[in-house]
Amino acid sequence: MSTLLEPGQIEASAVAPPFLHLPPANLFELRAARLEQLAEGHALGDYLHLVAQLCRVQQQLIDNPPGGLPVAEERQRLCISHGLPPLAADSLVREGPWLAWLQALLDGLDAPVTGALAEALDSLRGSDDNQRKGWGIALLGGQYDAVPAALVPFLGAALQAAWASWLLVLPSQELKPAGSLAQCPACGSPAMAGVVRNRGKHNGLRYLACSLCACEWHVVRVKCVYCESSKDLRYTNLEDDRHAPGKAPLRAECCPGCQSYLKQNYLENDAAAEPLADDLASLALDIRLDEEGFHRLAPNLMLAPGGG
Repeated sequence: MSTLLEPGQIEASAVAPPFLHLPPANLFELRAARLEQLAEGHALGDYLHLVAQLCRVQQQLIDNPPGGLPVAEERQRLCISHGLPPLAADSLVREGPWLAWLQALLDGLDAPVTGALAEALDSLRGSDDNQRKGWGIALLGGQYDAVPAALVPFLGAALQAAWASWLLVLPSQELKPAGSLAQCPACGSPAMAGVVRNRGKHNGLRYLACSLCACEWHVVRVKCVYCESSKDLRYTNLEDDRHAPGKAPLRAECCPGCQSYLKQNYLENDAAAEPLADDLASLALDIRLDEEGFHRLAPNLMLAPGGG
């Protein structure tokens, strides 16, 4: 049974919980397997299979990186000492070291595609670095109207692979909390989802998963990550007869104060859950919460809002 830690209990605890839970080196392989599991019988099965295919190429890039860490040690130290993300997405996306990862991703996609996918790949392959960089800047900046929706999964996959690879070789144990709860301490990107872990020293603790580099950082439970309120939070999941009340493996933490929500995976209820995969497989919950007037502030770089 997981231990629920309330906000006050964390501050009062003599032993601080581990701040970080870093992704494994086979992150994208695990993600692909989860996507393929979730795709069976799913209304968006074809899309989930496509993302799984992209994840396998991402794993190939992680295993054979087309470029090293683009941040010098002195720059890393300065950023960390000042509480700034050393892999700052807003600057590195403009500097462009991730463009080699996009080209490698395109080179690694050798499976035949037709229709809209083929057109999207043709568009990407026919673009120059300036256009690609512009799309990447827009995507990470949340300017989805500036990026053709069909290109988002490919651009997002390249960006994620690059930043995840850089995270894995960063001296991350020195990272400090960012300015806001929902901001990644490694790259400054917004959180995509929460994960309540179920093993060892992380048992019962909530970690937020970065939408870009997959870093996970600790944030106390029962607290809105956007406005920091703990008042009247409610937890919503899709009705599913397989799960007893309160035992759903994925629930959205909804805040009536700021009308936002964040999905959370509860690993004690499904140890195989994976933030990005389970997020894509639960888009019906986003539609329902949107109809109820709640706003999603958490990006998923494999899907443009309104796309699919």
